[in-house]
Amino acid sequence: MNNMNQMMKQVKKMQEQMLKAQEELGSKTIEGSSGGGVVTVQVNGHKKLLSIQIKPEVVDPEDIEMLQDLVITAVNDALTQAEDLANNDMGKFTGGMKIPGLF
Repeated sequence: MNNMNQMMKQVKKMQEQMLKAQEELGSKTIEGSSGGGVVTVQVNGHKKLLSIQIKPEVVDPEDIEMLQDLVITAVNDALTQAEDLANNDMGKFTGGMKIPGLF
């Protein structure tokens, strides 16, 4: 019975650490870019878009599609990095297993 109590304490401690790590992801900022830095975006560790910066020289009213592609590429770059960050931070607790809904 004592082992069970000890194990439950360890599980509770691990849950608290996981929740703290998830919260901390929200305060981490990741930057993605495209076109050699003419479009940059920032997302947080919860994969929420925070900002988009577009350099004026890339804005061409005759070629809106290129600008749209650059924005998409930059956002996807940042989101991929945010996913890697979350997997790395939370992988400490899950042993690399991807648990749906955890992060």
